[in-house]
Amino acid sequence: MREVDPGTLPPAADRAQVRVTGGYLERLPLAAVASGLVDAAEIWSFAGRDGESDADCNRPCGTPDPDRPGLSRRVFRADGPAPYGSAEALAHVAAHGAPDVLCVWGLGVDGALMEACAGAVTIYNSIDAPALRLPDDVARRFDLFLTGAEWQSDEIRARIPGARCLVLPIGPEFASGDTFHPTEAPKDRDVVYVACTQPYKRHDILFDALERRPGTSALLVVGYGHMTEDLRADAARRGLDVEVVGPVPHDEVNRQINRARIGVVCGQHDGAPAILTEYQLAGLPVLANADLVCGLQYIAPETGLAAAPGDDFAAAMGRLIERHADYDPRPHALAHWGWPASIARLKAEIDAIRAGR
Repeated sequence: MREVDPGTLPPAADRAQVRVTGGYLERLPLAAVASGLVDAAEIWSFAGRDGESDADCNRPCGTPDPDRPGLSRRVFRADGPAPYGSAEALAHVAAHGAPDVLCVWGLGVDGALMEACAGAVTIYNSIDAPALRLPDDVARRFDLFLTGAEWQSDEIRARIPGARCLVLPIGPEFASGDTFHPTEAPKDRDVVYVACTQPYKRHDILFDALERRPGTSALLVVGYGHMTEDLRADAARRGLDVEVVGPVPHDEVNRQINRARIGVVCGQHDGAPAILTEYQLAGLPVLANADLVCGLQYIAPETGLAAAPGDDFAAAMGRLIERHADYDPRPHALAHWGWPASIARLKAEIDAIRAGR
């Protein structure tokens, strides 16, 4: 690890104080710190307007996460649309050196920032159904691509011959048993669906199943999205027993999940939703859309069922509700997709990349 400048870079974390908590953005970096892979971790984001970056707000050290020792956040001014370039980010790297591991998610960063971080092990995950949301000239600079399914790996290799890929989507992997856990609260809802209210989440599949099973109660925990009021209206029009809550913080998401007997994932063109394993950690079996393009590997006999939309989905939902108490998915989820298992797989890839240099 590089020498730390205490005025501008976070100090090495006390690993005994590090807990892997939060959402998918926080869990991988915290797992890297907790496992000893790195000494400290930062989340970098890019602001599109003046007055929002750390430089504009006089935050030379970024913002340490008060709830998560070992994690700090930095905000750089983006110079234009994605993939993001940033003179502020380049100046930071020039002054303090590149990170040892650079993870890039989604729409990515430009070639100049990748070049500035050339000494880092570089990792990309699209966090979406499209496997690669970068121009090829930027994508070629990455050492490792994390994907949500083998077909995504094949798609990346078709564009970037020889690309090193690992099926390890950052949402359902690096799962946190501290954030999501059973509360032993009474079950007052049959089904819960945690999802943003956007069309690709396919709430209509759940609503159709509820229509086929009168008397079934559902809970929607919603985040961002423009369809929340439309969903309320649709549920009322159909005469469905649907409660809508949110947006809420992670601890409250866990409390809400625990009100239900089963969790559902209805999307098809979705990038391995984190909620797949979060339901399981909370003790809920999961019913997933069998057409989900990324993430069906998390549906095992111990964790739930997959069914096609329509009659099959409604029937499987009924069976899973009736048998929900027969499932105990948490131990399986922790053993296979908990953060210690996930970070061990990632560390092995990073070690192999470094050994090959």
